[in-house]
Amino acid sequence: QVQLVESGGGLVQAGGSLRLSCAASGRTFSGYAMGWFRQAPGKERDWVAALTSGGYTYYADSVKGRFTISSDNAKNTVYLQMNSLKPDDAAVYYCAAKRYNIRYYDGASYDYWGQGTQVTVSS
Repeated sequence: QVQLVESGGGLVQAGGSLRLSCAASGRTFSGYAMGWFRQAPGKERDWVAALTSGGYTYYADSVKGRFTISSDNAKNTVYLQMNSLKPDDAAVYYCAAKRYNIRYYDGASYDYWGQGTQVTVSS
């Protein structure tokens, strides 16, 4: 069992930056693929970024070049560095973990989810 807790959300002006953290407990997330998703009010949950167990990173086109997913295995924590934020990036951001790397963009394939952290971007 893996418990995930996100933090780092908040209010930021357009063009600003935030770094989200996802702390895993219960067992090490080593060997798991980790993903970040987001959901804005009235919209479906969207995949944002993924970090496979082999260290490969993948990004949605909407955030490519602006967001970076990374991990600190010693801290059992995954990060999402978000730069050049836009009002369209405002959403609740969730981290998730899955045992297998395939379909890393598919939220339904993830086994564990955090509770989410709110990101608000003012224009």
